[in-house]
Amino acid sequence: MVVSEEELNRLFRVRRTVMQMLRDRGYLVTDLEINISKNDFRLQFSGNVRRRDFVINKAKKQDSSDQIYVFFPEESKVTSETIRTYANRTKSENVFRAILVVRQKLTFFAQKSIAEISSNFHLEFEVFQESELLVNITDNALVPKHKVLTDSEKKTLLEKYTVKETQLPRMQVTDPVARYFGMKRGQVVRISRNSETSGKYITYRYVA
Repeated sequence: MVVSEEELNRLFRVRRTVMQMLRDRGYLVTDLEINISKNDFRLQFSGNVRRRDFVINKAKKQDSSDQIYVFFPEESKVTSETIRTYANRTKSENVFRAILVVRQKLTFFAQKSIAEISSNFHLEFEVFQESELLVNITDNALVPKHKVLTDSEKKTLLEKYTVKETQLPRMQVTDPVARYFGMKRGQVVRISRNSETSGKYITYRYVA
């Protein structure tokens, strides 16, 4: 399907943010994939830009067996059949994480289908609307640097300050930044803010 220049620009921005998001989660993404020019993007798809051709499969830098799929459904209203097709594909390749980038908010039935399929397939399914990915929220100067702690880093932190994780200030798992990094309940994130007096101000949040 040949799309308008406006639609091409939209898809170009969305895909770039997805690549940045995967890199920030620790997946192996090259600079070339992130910095591709709009003209090269247009040439890559030969003028026939179809969302279903945007499928992305990436592995973690430190563990090639830890992979994720990103799917871009073609239809505006995603059906349970489409979701099941994606689930079957990931399961057949022993991939248990997937992101859906959808054009519109999922219907109640589609959301229910994802919950059921995720449970049955033991699959982590995340959903983002394209409108949420037009801009990388972490590029905003007002958003401080976030880093999710490893289990060992979390253990060291709690022992150092002699606190339980639930005693830390909280960040909701639905927070836009938490969603961007794919944070899970129970994780702890380090937040670094620049300070005019101390140079850098560090706080920690428990994801709830």
